[in-house]
Amino acid sequence: MLSLKERLKEILIRDKIIKETDLNRALEEQKKNGGELSKILVKLGLISENELTLLLSQVLGMPPIDISRFKIDPEVIKIIPLEIATTYQIMPVSKMGDTLTLAMADPLNIFAIDNVSALTGLKINPIISRAHDLAQAIDMYYAGGDTTTKFEQIIKDISDTSEMELVKDSHVDMAKTDIESLTEDAPIIKLTDTIIKQAVQAKASDVFIEPLEKKLRIRYRIDGIIREIDQMSKGLHFPIVSRIKIISNLDISEHRLPQDGRFKILVDKKRAVDFRVNVLPASFGENVVLRVLDRSSAVLDIEKLGFEKESLKKLRECSLKPHGMILSCGPTGSGKTTTLYSILKLLNSPEKNIITVEDPVEYQMEGMNQVNVRPEVGLTFSASLRSILRQDPDIIMIGEIRDFETLDIAIKSALTGHLVLSSLHTTTSAGSVIRMMNMGIEPFLICSSVLAVVAQRLLRKICDHCKESYAVSDALAKKVGLDKIHPGKKIELYRGKGCKKCFDIGYRGRVGITEILVLSPKIKDLILARAGEYKIKEAGRTEGMITMREDGMKKALEGLTSLEEVLRVTAPDDILG
Repeated sequence: MLSLKERLKEILIRDKIIKETDLNRALEEQKKNGGELSKILVKLGLISENELTLLLSQVLGMPPIDISRFKIDPEVIKIIPLEIATTYQIMPVSKMGDTLTLAMADPLNIFAIDNVSALTGLKINPIISRAHDLAQAIDMYYAGGDTTTKFEQIIKDISDTSEMELVKDSHVDMAKTDIESLTEDAPIIKLTDTIIKQAVQAKASDVFIEPLEKKLRIRYRIDGIIREIDQMSKGLHFPIVSRIKIISNLDISEHRLPQDGRFKILVDKKRAVDFRVNVLPASFGENVVLRVLDRSSAVLDIEKLGFEKESLKKLRECSLKPHGMILSCGPTGSGKTTTLYSILKLLNSPEKNIITVEDPVEYQMEGMNQVNVRPEVGLTFSASLRSILRQDPDIIMIGEIRDFETLDIAIKSALTGHLVLSSLHTTTSAGSVIRMMNMGIEPFLICSSVLAVVAQRLLRKICDHCKESYAVSDALAKKVGLDKIHPGKKIELYRGKGCKKCFDIGYRGRVGITEILVLSPKIKDLILARAGEYKIKEAGRTEGMITMREDGMKKALEGLTSLEEVLRVTAPDDILG
């Protein structure tokens, strides 16, 4: 009977994954320098990490495991030291009786299995996982670890150092050199880095560092909901805030005025994540909010943003017009920028001159000229737009319209043959029209320039691992309007029970809901007559506009989100909201 190693070599040749000469070269390398055959194959570029994982799975007759989906007990982690986990690329997953389940990049490494068995005194049950996933898991559980445990350990280290006792009050005046010296202390750097790193790993969109009367509170916004991560000693507030100011190039000696900054980190030595920083003086010290901009997690495909079929058709038609304005509206964090970039990606071609003005540039896209606004040197949205028009652009994207001057230039650009994309902080598509009039734009200019307004929100998705269905009573269906969508039918909805995958919340990830108001002749007549928001919205609905509430209900019926989530985020269609 062939050994596992011989079986591996046989499949490599049989399935023509690599040539026999290449296998011999790898075996020669192994004989010469030692090491594991699987690692040598990857190192020489003869096979990819994914191919190797699938191959080992076939050899051993077991499916590969996605270790990122496991939440591992910290007590299990302690069984194997960090040095052993790193050396052998292994991760303890669970312990049942005298058996330890061990995730391994190479389960054929008998030497590693024997060593771990001798070290722990346990029987080893090996399972397969990708080397990249294992490296991330080791980094998270050993270097990053469970957030609370890690914070507590670092805080313990800090409390044992005499330097931290110097900070009594967050408003204490200190020389700039003293503050820099304080924030260069290793435990403070480690604690601040952990807060930032854990936010990226948790897929948080915002980090809140808030001084309370006697404590420092750390919170993350994950899937649109704020969760408290930890409470720390108030004495840590000043050095943490100062450390963030230093990496954001802010004035560390200024505590009375708000400040804005940004910094960038590299995750896994290749993935860039940007952070926008805002520091705001409050009654108990300076509040710091970090906005996490992880470009790698964005889906810039207009077909995959969750638009209803008819809504997507309308948006594509408006996007392909030669000139005019398309507005995306919604509160902060509702996906406006993602929608605008998805439209740009659809339109991007060598024949188009596309220029964007943003604060900051959130996604680097090839083939576009992207301008980063810098108000401190006079490079504002309006100043940038004036210069941009001399660059003869076909398409202009303005990150956000904040004032009359920017809106005025944008509308005039749309009237003079440019396609303009931008965003407004308003709650509904019809409300955006009223907002523009309130900002001082004449109705006839709105009618002549605006093609469509997209209002959107993000709803939490039901966790696929613990989703369950339930029947809705007729009374509830009638109350929330589901009976109009499915008249005369028994309605079934879905909810998440809560499981380890979603940390017992029942939700994992988010899905977008939208409403698209196209400025038809009837809508334009209402705008010229300065009709109210409700009349414009009702006219849009009679012409086929799907509201955010209706879109949300459809997604609830499809099992993407829950009824509770739709009701939480959207307002009823019979009132303004």
